[in-house]
Amino acid sequence: MLAPVIAQGGGRVKRMDARAARLQDAGMALPPPLDRLALPVIGAPLFIVSNPALVIAQCRAGIVGSFPALNARPKEALDEWLTRITAALGPGDAPYAVNQIVHGSNDRLQHDLDVCAKHRVPIVITSLRAPGEVVRAVHGWGGIVLHDVTNLRHAQKALEAGVDGLILVAAGAGGHAGTLSPFALVDEVRRIFDGPLVLSGSITQGRQVLAAQAMGADLAYIGTRFIATAEANAAEAYKRMIVESQAADIVYTPFFSGVAGNYLKPSIAAQGLDPDALPSADKSKMTFNAEERERVRPWRDIWGAGQGVGGIAEVLPAAEVIARLKADYLAARRRLAPPGAA
Repeated sequence: MLAPVIAQGGGRVKRMDARAARLQDAGMALPPPLDRLALPVIGAPLFIVSNPALVIAQCRAGIVGSFPALNARPKEALDEWLTRITAALGPGDAPYAVNQIVHGSNDRLQHDLDVCAKHRVPIVITSLRAPGEVVRAVHGWGGIVLHDVTNLRHAQKALEAGVDGLILVAAGAGGHAGTLSPFALVDEVRRIFDGPLVLSGSITQGRQVLAAQAMGADLAYIGTRFIATAEANAAEAYKRMIVESQAADIVYTPFFSGVAGNYLKPSIAAQGLDPDALPSADKSKMTFNAEERERVRPWRDIWGAGQGVGGIAEVLPAAEVIARLKADYLAARRRLAPPGAA
């Protein structure tokens, strides 16, 4: 396992000389279970959309498949989902991940962690708060923790909590995205951390996966592209809107959840709202309480997506999407190989 390369001093995390030894052209070896992927990609956990069928298809095709624990409803269904996923995957498949929302309003967190412990979930993706207690639990059963961050301060807090890797949610990503350029965010975080980095933000092509590695990330985090797949638990109208949209059709707003995120403008307009004149939001009202979210669901037809929608031309089986990503990734590597390279 790669240890975080951080040091405290003067209230700030300092850059360590070990970063200079990083193999920028090939990347450092990733820790298990991230070291057995056919393509350096994690399928992002998509609220409502990700389900066992999509996760299984992703893992069988050689990338990490993931889903939010809160997608399994009622909470007793989480055990059934994990049983189905683990039974379907074999030794040659990629590992899977479960996303846990580490927010005070998530009243399912302890239950869901207990179920993950029962199944020894190999990767847990955490978000919305430094996950110290979750890290200890996951390490207790031998799993690793990757944490979503949108800026350097959040990255520092996550590293101090002991996470194994960071997911950098840069500008243009679907859902609760940040506002920083991926170039800026990767560079700043690489100055304090030499462990696994995953980059998110408008990645829909294999050559963009290679670009993420070129700028210093180890893996790409792809979400929106998997909404437009046969296995995704998304309405056909949602999938069609993904295919028909371009970057200009994405609006960034905190109005719907209390945290700023990217959404499809046509889905907002369809609910009688002006996507270019949405009111401000009260962040204190954000909730992940299961009963409350089931009782009040005014925005169920407001659909999230990233700015990479313009690169999505059709709805395909997940395996075909991944095959095309891999072919494009390898073609990009060949194009950029120095003359005479093997």
